[in-house]
Amino acid sequence: MKLSWRRRIAVPMSAAILLVAACSGTGDDENVSLDYWLWDDRQIPQYQECANAFTEQTGINVKITQYAWEDYWSNLNTQFAARRAPDVFTDHLAFYPSFVQNQVILPINEYVERDNVDLGQYYPGLADLWVGQDGKRYGLPKDWDTIAMAYDSAMLADAGLSREDVWNATWNPTDGGTFEDIIARLTVDENGVRGNEPGFDATKVAVYGLSFDNPSNSASGQTSWGNFARSLGFELLADGNPWGTDYQFDDPRLAQTLDWFARMVKAGYVTPLADLQGVGYVSLFEAGDVALTINGSWAISSFTGISGVDVGFAPLPTGPQGRWSIYNGLADAISANTAHRDEAWQWVKYLASAECQNVVGEKAVVFPAIPASLEIGERAREQAGLDVSAYTTYLESQNTFLYPVTVNFDQVTQAVGAAVDEILLGRRPAAEALTAAQRQVDSIMGR
Repeated sequence: MKLSWRRRIAVPMSAAILLVAACSGTGDDENVSLDYWLWDDRQIPQYQECANAFTEQTGINVKITQYAWEDYWSNLNTQFAARRAPDVFTDHLAFYPSFVQNQVILPINEYVERDNVDLGQYYPGLADLWVGQDGKRYGLPKDWDTIAMAYDSAMLADAGLSREDVWNATWNPTDGGTFEDIIARLTVDENGVRGNEPGFDATKVAVYGLSFDNPSNSASGQTSWGNFARSLGFELLADGNPWGTDYQFDDPRLAQTLDWFARMVKAGYVTPLADLQGVGYVSLFEAGDVALTINGSWAISSFTGISGVDVGFAPLPTGPQGRWSIYNGLADAISANTAHRDEAWQWVKYLASAECQNVVGEKAVVFPAIPASLEIGERAREQAGLDVSAYTTYLESQNTFLYPVTVNFDQVTQAVGAAVDEILLGRRPAAEALTAAQRQVDSIMGR
């Protein structure tokens, strides 16, 4: 897996967590109950099964609480400020640098060394992500994700397109390659005219060819423009990732990419920004308003669970420098305010173990961080007749790049997100908007 390198980011970090100092303390296993938070409701069953097994083995109880994505981070910051944060919670690369900076999560390197945790059991590169600038470790890998596309097989056939057409799609920012033709053919106006046919009305679209997650909610462009720009050779950070500070949002290759996306919105082939920021691409797909979406592997079950729709998956189109995907991984963190540090560590270690990750694999919702556990999930999907190789193909080609891990990522996202909005709304050319955003980002990063 190449390390030249989410999930979605939109929630600003609360300044209130600066007030929190680490609390020391450990507890006895007897009658200890740990609070554990996560944001994905589809993963509750697998982690409840892990919790039950963990309690049986250790006597330590685990209470699982789930919040939706936006509520999750705002609630977590509130609880940090009140010194009532959960003992353990699912952490994200976009947020953990600030958590480390504000000393609200515990380093676990001493525990890892003491218990001889094998860091080599995980997919290459995942464990390295959770080592801070201070050289201390703040998490163990639990899963990973890449980006591909989901399509409505019936809509594909109606447009005269095949699975192979989508799998072999090419893209460039000048004429859009075969991918632009694909999304044009999949787009249908209210009169039944397709986007590639004479008389198409871009102001009255019934079915959009392409949709994706809100493109302004992460400075990575993870589920929208980021992978396309990388296929032109664009890299977010000039001085390396993780822990670089020199963002390159004024790179002409990114401007070319976003100008193409803006043209597709204007042409009527891509869902309008208001819908991307409102209803959301999964709901639009479920309603039959969208034929093809860009999405992360964590959303696979959201699409396969749609009644009456035969969903297929395909990798992103191949650009001038290949087919690329952001590669991201989650971990579990221990809150600094926990009164049960040793017990919390035992739970974190169990979550990252093969025993728990095998359960995660069996449920086939996300991709576990341990290869053998992933194989269990692949067999489960094969038995269900589900092909998700679109998401794993990047690992085989080694065309992955890391999710950006930097301080102040939330502030960077706000600056870049505002620029992306202006571009997709047709208010400013990409180069102009991104140059202005770059000045803000340089200031945020202290450059």
